[in-house]
Formats: sequence, C-alpha cells, structure tokens
Amino acid sequence: MCMDTQDVAGDPTDHLDTELIFSGQGPNAELEAMNIRNVLEASGITVIAADVDPIPSLMIEVRVPQDQVDRARQALAEAEAAGPAAAEEGERESEENPPLT
Repeated sequence: MCMDTQDVAGDPTDHLDTELIFSGQGPNAELEAMNIRNVLEASGITVIAADVDPIPSLMIEVRVPQDQVDRARQALAEAEAAGPAAAEEGERESEENPPLT
C-alpha cells in the first residue's frame, strides 16, 4: 500500500521531495544538464541528477529539493540573462583562482 505523504502534517521526509528543473534527451541534453548542474552547484543548491547514460536516446533529468526550487530557478534565470560572456568570465576566474584542496 502506498500512502500519500502530502496528507500527513509535519511529514519528516519533506526534505527528500524533489522537483524537476530540467529534462531532455538527445545529443545536447547531456551538455545542457551539466551546465545547469554547474550553475546550481555554484549557487550552493543541492542537485539531484540521474547518472548520465552514454545512450542519447534516454531521458536526462536534473532535480533539486523542493525547498530550493525558487533559488534554483532564480540562479538559472540570472545565468541565462548574464549570457555566454559571464560564463567565460567565470571560467577564467576559476582557472586563475583554483579551489584549495
């Protein structure tokens, strides 16, 4: 029996619920999913993504926890508005200032 946890007040598994941010298939879907993942992770957002399969006919999904959906959408909108020049600048900065390991 499957119980609908949405009807239970104070469900302790709410933080495990995710929302789809991107899904795609085809040769460009993997690259787009990786770009989305990079933007979200750079913004401190948890990304839950299915493993990328080398078969481009399979669906690729990027999901985030429901409590981070608004932040994720905002980060993606800002990245899209900034355009490719901002992405290139960010890449240069990361090369000049590699993270400490």
